[in-house]
Amino acid sequence: MTRREIVREVLAGRRPPYVPWHVQFTREPWEALVRHFGGEDAAEAAVGNHILELGSAIGFFEDMGGGRVRDVFGVAWDRSVDRDIGIVEGCVLPEPTLAGFRFPDPLDPRFFRDIPAAIGRHPDRFRVFYIGFSLFERAWTLRGMENLLLDFVDHPAFVHELLGAIADYNLAQVREALRYDIDAVYFGDDWGQQHGLIMGKPWWDEFIRPHLRRMYGFVRDAGKFQMIHSCGDVDELFDDLVGLGLNCFNPFQPEVMDTAALLARYRGRLAFHGGLSTQRILPYGTEAEVRAESRRLLDLGAAGGYIFAPSHAVEGDVPLANILAFLDEARRGAGSPEGRP
Repeated sequence: MTRREIVREVLAGRRPPYVPWHVQFTREPWEALVRHFGGEDAAEAAVGNHILELGSAIGFFEDMGGGRVRDVFGVAWDRSVDRDIGIVEGCVLPEPTLAGFRFPDPLDPRFFRDIPAAIGRHPDRFRVFYIGFSLFERAWTLRGMENLLLDFVDHPAFVHELLGAIADYNLAQVREALRYDIDAVYFGDDWGQQHGLIMGKPWWDEFIRPHLRRMYGFVRDAGKFQMIHSCGDVDELFDDLVGLGLNCFNPFQPEVMDTAALLARYRGRLAFHGGLSTQRILPYGTEAEVRAESRRLLDLGAAGGYIFAPSHAVEGDVPLANILAFLDEARRGAGSPEGRP
């Protein structure tokens, strides 16, 4: 079976021949891997990811200089400290109104132009079109976190209007992405804190759920899988998300979730992607501890419903030896030290 077929087996609720994996890296660890393996192609082959990331999740296209970038929605990000995402500067929507604000073009060719070449380079990978900041996150980057949470109470009609317009934008991108031979759409949208939801369940039900139903339903009706990323303690939402048609949840943080219990409870209904701690094990554990935890997760996922990965993109505080250790365990789980397609 190809990597693409194996991930399809997992998301369809069937038992795969081995546990697939997909690892994302921030800049420092990726640069370290490239140096270690002697080039980007060699590093990419050594990682052996099963998922092909398509699109440009957030739309960081404009370099403003001085470590600052601007996304397609006009939000400026200071990356002088955090080189990967950055910190929002200012407030694009200082008042609770969309009057005078113009949404960017969802069909901007920069989101799509690399898709054919990427598929051509990696035809055996599972193809996922990524939409980052797909709802709540996009809203708060425009309005400001505190402002938006206050708007939930003080200006609910505006919140619905803003989220509805963001969902419309996303759906236009999905329609365009479906012109290509993709397998899934990935929506990124952090809802969780280390303990509980940022906005609370009643507000999630009122403001977030209706737009998810529309977005997930469109992807489902197109015959594609739906994947989401939400950091934090959000497992109280899993039954709701399954009801909305979700197929796969990431990042599956072990600090806030019981990975073994959740895999057993949802296997066949919801797959999980992640689970290897980026808060504790990867940065602070020994190589032996990383290997042991990797084997535990791979064993748990052997019956299906699981894509092995760190619980977030690997950060710069993770030693190279620990990265090489979990990659080695993933390949061994696939049946050989070299891995297999």
